Amino acid sequence: MENSQNYTSPLSERYPSREMKYLFSPEMKFRTWRKLWIALAEAEKELGLPITQEQIEEMKAAADDINYEAARERERIVRHDVMSHVYAYGLQCPKARGIIHLGATSCYVGDNTDIIIMTEGLKLIRKKLLNVMSNLADFADKYKDLPTLGFTHFQPAQPTTVGKRATLWLNDLLLDLEDLDHVLSTIKLLGSKGTTGTQASFLELFDGDIDKVSRLDGMIARKMGFEGCYPVSGQTYSRKVDTKVLNVLSGIAQSAHKFSNDIRLLQHLKEVEEPFEKNQIGSSAMAYKRNPMRSERIAALANFVIAGAQNPAMTASTQWFERTLDDSANKRLSVSESFLAADGIMEIYMNITSGLVVYPKVIRSRLMSELPFMATENIMMDAVKMGGDRQVLHEKIRQHSMAAGKRVKEEGAENDLLDRIAADPAFNMSREQLQALMKPESFTGCAPQQTESFLRDFIRPLLEKNKEALGLEGHVNV
Repeated sequence: MENSQNYTSPLSERYPSREMKYLFSPEMKFRTWRKLWIALAEAEKELGLPITQEQIEEMKAAADDINYEAARERERIVRHDVMSHVYAYGLQCPKARGIIHLGATSCYVGDNTDIIIMTEGLKLIRKKLLNVMSNLADFADKYKDLPTLGFTHFQPAQPTTVGKRATLWLNDLLLDLEDLDHVLSTIKLLGSKGTTGTQASFLELFDGDIDKVSRLDGMIARKMGFEGCYPVSGQTYSRKVDTKVLNVLSGIAQSAHKFSNDIRLLQHLKEVEEPFEKNQIGSSAMAYKRNPMRSERIAALANFVIAGAQNPAMTASTQWFERTLDDSANKRLSVSESFLAADGIMEIYMNITSGLVVYPKVIRSRLMSELPFMATENIMMDAVKMGGDRQVLHEKIRQHSMAAGKRVKEEGAENDLLDRIAADPAFNMSREQLQALMKPESFTGCAPQQTESFLRDFIRPLLEKNKEALGLEGHVNV
């Protein structure tokens, strides 16, 4: 097996999409470097520096034809990646060689590229997030009226509906989308700030014309598709930006983990299952098993993303003055791997939500086994209307409920609470009258209406506004 003796990252091979892996690829990085060098040269020319259009056209012609081997050979000599690529680019652009990277520091290409890649990564995550929301909206609408047993503390509680439960997952994602959109709306480029953020080299280039130096940043930002640059910085953009970005990914991971927990519990109850392929094997020993491996994978990756958000927080808090380099190695790992893992989560989340399997008969059976306990308040009120004493009836219901519950737990027998109440003359109600009260839809409160209004007022307008992003399918690689 090729490369079988070297470690390879599972985050590259098993989980993320091709699109996300490309964003963090060397090709994406180095092509972006060249786009930034072109933007810098264009802006400097427009501001009056002696740069010709011929030089810029030469740079554009070689922008995507990266001579990697020349850059690698140069880096073995000078031990500097940026200057090695400046050199390699210059070999392809002999007329422009002298003006490539003019006045800039390494962080001009390094930090601006990082911002650009993170921005594109957030946009890709956003697109997949919307597709998950679309899947869940359809699911919630389809099952908005299907009563199911609700749980608090994973103990039986008042009924809800399958669709209403799905709105809880949806609402978490809506909060995440709001956070993501806020970060996208505020993220900026570093620009061309120089070695300590003072733009001294550019002030020298423009013969002390501070107006031209100030305009340079904005021109570069617009050429790269951004509204502006951070107004002040050291050599680097504030590492708090990385913290903000990875906190967004952490929030999405938290929501996905919560969803995966619920699906795993529901699959244990045999009420709702994640997709299970025809030839999929659930267990090497127990052939009958249908393990929720997709949901479990979401949980595993989510833990990684949530923990990973601590890395930029620690990095940002320990930077020295205008810059130190103790951010570099950690940043290369934590940012890229958080995005790759988050992308893997979204792929699986799309896959699961496009094929959830619901078992209404199992859902109804479990609900009906617990419903007599839920209905005791209604039974007591009806008995009071027929002349019963509420205090007496409350105590009797308590006693009957405890006895019926003991029978279920200790004997494994069916819930006979209704039979006990029907046999008690204090209630003056027949078994048929009691059974008539056992309508699950009478106990779900406003769940169907809440689901409808949430989808109508919040989710559907959002999805319609972003309809061009919809239509993706999630894939589980292995």
